[in-house]
Amino acid sequence: MSGVDTALWDDGEESPLAGREIALVDLLDRVLAQGVVLSGDLTLRIADVDLVHVSLRALVTSVKANMPLPWEEAHP
Repeated sequence: MSGVDTALWDDGEESPLAGREIALVDLLDRVLAQGVVLSGDLTLRIADVDLVHVSLRALVTSVKANMPLPWEEAHP
């Protein structure tokens, strides 16, 4: 077994990226360049009673040098 799974499209054809290994550094570079949104819900429940419900959302992206910072515009 090679450790690389082949992914199939809905029509049964092999994905064009199947078998392609991507380094973690390359994956992180792409994610930070384009950004990614993570979301999820966490519920603490005892005996079918919801005690705590937390809704989590996070935006992960890189900061560009030419992007103005919001607090710099407020204080010239």
